[in-house]
Amino acid sequence: MTSSAGPAARSPTKKPDTAALKAELIAKHGEAQRARLERGVEQVAAQWREEDGDMAAFVREHFIADPKALDAAFTRLERTFEQLEGHFLEMGRELRWGTEIDQGPMLPVDPLLAAYDPSAHVTDDLFKSKIGFVVLLNFPLTTLAERTANAQSYTRRQWAEARLASRFYRRVPSEVQQEVSRAGADADLYIAEYNVWMHHVVEGKEQRRLFPKGLRLISHWNLRDELKANYANKEQGLAKQRLIVKVMERIVTQTIPAAVINNPRVDWDPVTNSVWVAPADTVEANAPERPTQAETAPEPDRRYERLLAHFHAARRVDPYVPVAPTQMARTFEFQRELPEERVKALLTQVLSSPLVPRVAKLIEQRLGRKLEPQDLWFNGFRPGSSRSEAELDKLTRQRYPTPEAFAKDIPRILQGLGFSKARAAYLAERIRVDPSRGAGHAMPALRRGDFPRLRTRVEKEGMNYKGYNIAVHELGHNVEQVFSLYDVDHTLLAGVPNNAFTEALAFVFQARDQELLGLGKPDAAAERERVLNDFWATWEIAGVALVDTAVWHWMYEHPDATPAQLRDATVGIAKDIWDRYYAPVLGGTGTPLLGIYSHMIAYPMYLPDYPLGHLIAFQIEEHMKKKGQLGAEFERMASYGAVTPDQWMVNATGSPISAEPLLRATEAALAR
Repeated sequence: MTSSAGPAARSPTKKPDTAALKAELIAKHGEAQRARLERGVEQVAAQWREEDGDMAAFVREHFIADPKALDAAFTRLERTFEQLEGHFLEMGRELRWGTEIDQGPMLPVDPLLAAYDPSAHVTDDLFKSKIGFVVLLNFPLTTLAERTANAQSYTRRQWAEARLASRFYRRVPSEVQQEVSRAGADADLYIAEYNVWMHHVVEGKEQRRLFPKGLRLISHWNLRDELKANYANKEQGLAKQRLIVKVMERIVTQTIPAAVINNPRVDWDPVTNSVWVAPADTVEANAPERPTQAETAPEPDRRYERLLAHFHAARRVDPYVPVAPTQMARTFEFQRELPEERVKALLTQVLSSPLVPRVAKLIEQRLGRKLEPQDLWFNGFRPGSSRSEAELDKLTRQRYPTPEAFAKDIPRILQGLGFSKARAAYLAERIRVDPSRGAGHAMPALRRGDFPRLRTRVEKEGMNYKGYNIAVHELGHNVEQVFSLYDVDHTLLAGVPNNAFTEALAFVFQARDQELLGLGKPDAAAERERVLNDFWATWEIAGVALVDTAVWHWMYEHPDATPAQLRDATVGIAKDIWDRYYAPVLGGTGTPLLGIYSHMIAYPMYLPDYPLGHLIAFQIEEHMKKKGQLGAEFERMASYGAVTPDQWMVNATGSPISAEPLLRATEAALAR
């Protein structure tokens, strides 16, 4: 196995001299082709290797000067890449089926299948076959600065050309790409199997069982959602929340006993960290086979081993992407298409807002007590939040006993959101619903003829409210995925600018989950609650996003760190950011709570997309309030395609991404 310091295999080679070649070709094709030729030749030379052969001969043969021939090549490439990428996604989905879909016990071969990425070789092969070089020679590989500067003047064809060429901004060997895929699959499986059986998490000297038998919560999603649900529990809610916070802290610090993870055969007091064998009559009938020994040995830093595996894989990629030689640069400049400093500025604008203590004071009044760390996830601003979790669970379980029941109800849900009967049917025909082993996610399709997948957890008793809430969120993703593939004018523009936008559109759906259950439409008071809820949710996740980003910077500064050192650094970063922005409001000085999010382990550098998504979602909501029906505007926005973030927002709402609309609305809500 190679060191994380860099690849042991092929390395980028020195760029060949191109001056004479460019002069020759300009003389042949004319001065009108100078700009295209000079750019194309340089783009090819940046990726050409000695083993690729005679670059000059290739360029002479494959430069396309005739506009009609260039149009034909563009059309052929667009169609081909849709099919190629779409079928590779489908193969990967099938390979991960056993680890992602709840279809009974996982087979020993399932993790091995999930770790195999059939597309790992594709970019390397496209360069070897010279297809990638044809693209780079004839279409512009633009920078973020160029796309931003020319966003309003670009034609749709120019946007599509930019997305075509961007597929080849890096040339990573297949063995390196396979390591990236393996790290992702291993981390995803680790998180998917990280459950805590809450009936066996006990409290106090009396060893009280505060949670019902059979309650199995995945970290962090279900733990967080259970914490939120207990604001409606006036008797034991606070005690339950404090216990969940302690569980979360144990997970982050890796002081959680390994024996209690996904094991209902032992009981655990997370405050004292004591473990003992659970009485036989308390063990669930569907308990997995696990040891029944009362061992307190901590989980051996597996959480941080998985994170380091992502980092080591990223480090092997770095030398092959000179334009973005770190994971952070690739994430912000090429995937998110927003500079890191701008994202941080948006997040700190919310975190440092003088509105935070004012909203906190309102929450204190509602709770009748001083705020505590768990109030990071206060959800009492949502209309209907006074309903108990048991009430909501009963309702959703009756309505959705199976994934098929939810799938069957999608047309009604979509009509409830303002889509016409015909468009609701169009969308429902193109969305598939699967039972998820994990908390749930949405998987897009990449070719027309394939369909996005909605994954949510459905327990034996039916879909509980947590699963339903997630399912409505994922449905928002899926609807965007249908429109941004099937209705976009160029499939090269399929999708949205970045993950924050698909999260924003999913939030628009999720905010209406109880309305879709028939629990009432929002009035003026509910609108005020929505604004305050959005503000608090953005404030919550903004700090988590800063932790995620800071941890990746730390890893690059300490490339030889051990899992234990990374653990200590992550805990330290989480504590520092908590103490700076959250402790003055919520107390709990020194808690590592901000490090609990599973995205840090399974999806590198994804977390900043959530606060950005909240800001974008709020702007979209404000726009839709002016326009009326959600359905038509949602369709118009989602079918615009993957242009730059600000250009998408200008088309959608008339303004670039900003925190100001949320802050202004929060100020107004507090004044009412």
